Amino acid sequence: MRKTLIIAEAGVNHNGSLKMAEELANEAKEAGADIVKFQTFNPNAITSKYAQMAQYQRENIGKIKSQKEMLAELTLSDEEFVELARHCQEIGIQFLSTPFDIPSINFLRSLGCELWKIPSGEITNYPYLVEIAKTGKRVIMSTGMSTLAEVSEAVKLLNTHGAGKISLLHCTTQYPTPYVDVNLNAMLTLKNTFNVEVGYSDHTRGIEIPIAAVAMGATIIEKHFTLDRNMEGPDHKASLEVNELKQMIMSIRNVEKALGNGEKKPADIEISNMEIARKSIVAKKNIKKGDILSEENITTKRPGNGISPMEWYNLLWTSVLGTRAKRNFEEDELIEI
Repeated sequence: MRKTLIIAEAGVNHNGSLKMAEELANEAKEAGADIVKFQTFNPNAITSKYAQMAQYQRENIGKIKSQKEMLAELTLSDEEFVELARHCQEIGIQFLSTPFDIPSINFLRSLGCELWKIPSGEITNYPYLVEIAKTGKRVIMSTGMSTLAEVSEAVKLLNTHGAGKISLLHCTTQYPTPYVDVNLNAMLTLKNTFNVEVGYSDHTRGIEIPIAAVAMGATIIEKHFTLDRNMEGPDHKASLEVNELKQMIMSIRNVEKALGNGEKKPADIEISNMEIARKSIVAKKNIKKGDILSEENITTKRPGNGISPMEWYNLLWTSVLGTRAKRNFEEDELIEI
């Protein structure tokens, strides 16, 4: 059975609190996620003082401020990230954090990260991609806002500079994403174009779309979650609450079981039902020994433990054409030849 890698995206939903970040890690573990992911950045390194918040950020926060001001309220210190990574190890869930600048890449590398998650906004950041690739570690890259050509350039750059295994996540960068803008089929385009594992980073409300993505072949699912959707912050309103995260993960695990191995054959639990549900060739009326079997005196009825109706043509018109009843048959009795 294929197991989907489920990344519970805490992101910045800790609101700058280590205690809340640890609680998010606890809830991700309890929900059954494989990885809990945060975001590591230096506001001064990733945005200028002139950069404004996105429309969805202004709407979700309800205030107007610069990106730098907003991000400054959502950061954890290096020391807090060290403690957070230690906490994740203690409770038994993989720690991951997306770096948004090169100093953050170097810091996370010092924590021993074996996996990199590249956000959609960095897919056109040449020096950033090179720095990630030079680590030689596995890469999962989101592709929101990207054309196929841009994804191709990024993948080529990562491969050229020594990146490990690359997986691609289809994504729509809007919080929340309207269903009409999801375009899940683009995930399959990524798979067919680059011949890599693909997944889906979801920003829709609810849990239906990531579950559908798994049914379509996603091997990685990333989904934002929060302790309380009513908290102040840019991403809370487009995040699952903990009970919803649990439901999503349980549903994905059920879909994994249901996908099977693709071989079309009766399941073991079906075998006992075949005799009950299928039909056999039986006597349509009483037949005397020596009568010629024909459509006038035979029919098909349950149970299915006699001659299969798929032998109907053979029985009537070809190899046994003109076959005579070998004995007397009562109405509904299984025909023998």
